[in-house]
Amino acid sequence: MRIIFVRHGDPDYEHDTLTEKGHREAALLGKLAPELHLGDCYMSPLGRAQHTAEYCLKATGKNALVKEWLQEFPATVDINDSPELQETYPDTKKKGGRYVLRIPWDMVPAYFSSHPEYMSRDGWRNSEVARCSDTVRAYDNIAGKLDALLAEYGYVREGDHYRVEKESRETVTFFCHFGVTCAMLAHLWNVSPFILWHSLALLPTSFTEVVTEERQKGIAYFRALHVGDTSHLRMGGEAPSFACRFCEVYSDESRH
Repeated sequence: MRIIFVRHGDPDYEHDTLTEKGHREAALLGKLAPELHLGDCYMSPLGRAQHTAEYCLKATGKNALVKEWLQEFPATVDINDSPELQETYPDTKKKGGRYVLRIPWDMVPAYFSSHPEYMSRDGWRNSEVARCSDTVRAYDNIAGKLDALLAEYGYVREGDHYRVEKESRETVTFFCHFGVTCAMLAHLWNVSPFILWHSLALLPTSFTEVVTEERQKGIAYFRALHVGDTSHLRMGGEAPSFACRFCEVYSDESRH
C-alpha cells in the first residue's frame, strides 16, 4: 500500500486560500499528478488544501472525499499560567492583557532540544506543552482516524505495526497541511510528533510518499520513498515558497 501526503500551496491564511504564487505551485503539481498515480483522494475541509487539490483532481479526472480530521493540526497551547512556556514562545502576542493561544510546534529550539521528553515517543504526552494544551487529544484523534481508514484497505494497527488482513497495492492521497502530516507520519513511524514538527520543513505543494514493506508475511511497516519532494517546482522554474521555514541566519529579515 502507498500513501501520498500533499501539502497545500503557498497560503493566504487570512482568506484560507492560495496566494498567486500558491496557485502557480499547485498548477505545476497538477501537471505532475498523472505520473503520481494518486489513487483514492482525500482532502482537508480548509480552502487552501482544497484549492491545491483542484489542480491535481482536474488533471487526473478524480474526485476527493473531504475528511474533517485532515484539517491543520487543531491543538493550541495556552501559556498564560506557565512561565516556562512564556519563555518558550517569546513572540506570543497579547490581547486584553492575556497571551493568545499558540500552535504547539512554534517553540524555540533551545527549549525543545534541552527537554528530552519532547524527543520521546511517549514522554511528550506528559510534557509542559501537553499539560497546557489539547495536543494529546488532537493527536490521538488523528491517529485513530488514520488507522480506521487504513483498516478499510486491509491494514489493521496492531501494536507498533500493521497487520495485513488483505494485501493491497492501492494508493491513497491526502491533500492537507504540514502539522497534520507530521502527526500522521509520527504515528506510522512510532516517534514523537515534535521530532517531525521541528526537524522537517514540508514546503508548499511538496509531496511525501510512504509505502508498506511486508518483509514478514502479514506484518507491514511504512517506509518513506520521498519526503517533501518539490521536483515539480524545479522543473517548472518556480522557486519553493518560504512558508513553513524560519530564518536561515538570525540577521535575516525573514521569519524568526
